[in-house]
Amino acid sequence: MTSPIDIEGSGTSAIADESPQPVKTVEAGSQEGRSPGQLMWLRFKRDRVGVVSACIVILYFLVAALAPLIAKVYGKNPYTLYAQEPDYPFLLDDFAMPTGSFGGMSGDFWFGVEPKLGRDVFTMLLYGMRTSLYMAVAVTLLCVVTGVIIGMVSGFFGGRVDYWLGRITDFFLAFPQQLFFIAFMPVVTAMFVSPQDETPTYLRAVAITLVMWFLGWMGLARLVRSSVLSLREREFVEAAKVSGASPWRIVRKEILPNIVTPILVQATYILPSTILSIAFLSYIGVGFVEPTPDWGRMFAIGADVYEQDPMFMFFPGVALVVFVLSFNLLGDSVRDAFDPKTGR
Repeated sequence: MTSPIDIEGSGTSAIADESPQPVKTVEAGSQEGRSPGQLMWLRFKRDRVGVVSACIVILYFLVAALAPLIAKVYGKNPYTLYAQEPDYPFLLDDFAMPTGSFGGMSGDFWFGVEPKLGRDVFTMLLYGMRTSLYMAVAVTLLCVVTGVIIGMVSGFFGGRVDYWLGRITDFFLAFPQQLFFIAFMPVVTAMFVSPQDETPTYLRAVAITLVMWFLGWMGLARLVRSSVLSLREREFVEAAKVSGASPWRIVRKEILPNIVTPILVQATYILPSTILSIAFLSYIGVGFVEPTPDWGRMFAIGADVYEQDPMFMFFPGVALVVFVLSFNLLGDSVRDAFDPKTGR
């Protein structure tokens, strides 16, 4: 027969066996939490295509910003007619074509010279890149700000506000963009300059920016509106409303941070598309004209002489294709980095 002492001892032993084991403490700082931005940056760094594309895009912007300095070190400019300079008497032949091989490429003219006028192709490309990039950045910023504001207001308030803003967006979407550019650009310039006078370059730049902004914000506005409509009924937005937060605070703190990804991705598509549109306007003669360096105008010149001098179109063509491709790949990489479901 078991004694009470044995029972008590066994119970004590059982209780002792079931007692929690000591937990190993983790040193502070050994497991730090990462913010969404840090996670995005880690995913982006693992994407080699995205990193290379970002480096190429940054290089383009640096070259565009430093174009005057590079041209000064190089010793040429895009405006001088070097074929008429006494230092280069045989730059063009009797048919006004470059005398050297590959479009006149040499130690003095790295990318050759322009047919008929003898301007330096390398500096024309630098300044043309500068013109296109600066204008594309301005148009992209205006389109993004306008599209975000209109889409945010339309999606957040809904009702009649959403209805009327939606109809305004549909109205602007009904314009054929390319035809509108061709028809409206001369009208804009004629409003400020007499037909007998030459339109200043800055006025052409302002007109192109306004026209492209006028017809470039609608796609982003619709994207932002659809995103806001899906977010405004979420629990965290309802909790913010119940807590008494103002609409501005809800939009700024709760909704806007959750739609940064589509806005950034869409912006990376708007900018190269804008560059192509600017080049198209100059190519057909309603954008920039002589003597302003521009990618589109270089294509227009190259189209007239491609049989005699195919190299003149080669360098601006390669530069434009590389930039547009790099920016599109960068947009894809940014989207994948922000989206954790991709597993990058």
